[in-house]
Amino acid sequence: METLSIAGLTVRRHFRGGQPILVYLPGIHGDWTLVTSFRAAVAPPVEFIELAYPDRTDWDIPDYAHAVSAALQQLETSRFWLLAESFGSLVAWALLEHWRATAAQGESSQGASKPEVQGLILAGGFVRHPWPAGARALAALGRRMPQGLHRVLLQAYAGVAGWRHRQAPETRDTIHEFIERRTPENRRAIHARLQLVARADYRSVARRTHRPVYALAGGFDPLVPWWWVCPWLRRHCPGFREWRLYGRADHNVLGTAPRRAAADVLRWIREGLGPRPDGPPA
Repeated sequence: METLSIAGLTVRRHFRGGQPILVYLPGIHGDWTLVTSFRAAVAPPVEFIELAYPDRTDWDIPDYAHAVSAALQQLETSRFWLLAESFGSLVAWALLEHWRATAAQGESSQGASKPEVQGLILAGGFVRHPWPAGARALAALGRRMPQGLHRVLLQAYAGVAGWRHRQAPETRDTIHEFIERRTPENRRAIHARLQLVARADYRSVARRTHRPVYALAGGFDPLVPWWWVCPWLRRHCPGFREWRLYGRADHNVLGTAPRRAAADVLRWIREGLGPRPDGPPA
């Protein structure tokens, strides 16, 4: 594993030289602690690039996208798949828009190789959150929560993590790291990201996206309603190909159904452009 600090991000590169390359954009917590079992299931043969966002409150979503773009450029990574979890899906849409605008301005020919996104996979992701007021309410609740109560809730989470990640032992083993990363600075960054979720709207980008787009969803997801998001993508995103629903998984689908998710992701990568279905497979 190679660890680098690039453009404010902490980047970890696993199985360098593997093919294809899968770039993981984390959810609102901002790091790789909940994707460990999924990574173990796909790499190798896949090269897996994962990152952690800085605990900043002044970044907008395009700032995240520009940082990721700079990191991939420094890594000399030009052909890859994006795996975007929850909040990371907004970063992914912003990346697609950034690269489209860059290509239109002709800047990609000035010494930098043009990135080729071979496909986008959303995990509990969305384009515009259907409940922006809910994101604002969560941000307000988090800001008002005493630090002591926050630590109690984290310990309660750790207590159920063994059951929640029973299908993901590698992720279960990172729960201590997950909790240690929930610092006061990280809490403030999460509150800021929730405000970004409430404001973001990338529907126009999705409507212009023709590269392959896939989606993974957990059956129990009170945070992002897959029954709203996935049908919208099927109707409005030209590149949308397929979605998979795992009934016993939750919003963190990569951490609660890692082996099944990995199998579908590897299949999608092998197939590339596939037929467009009418709905989720059974």
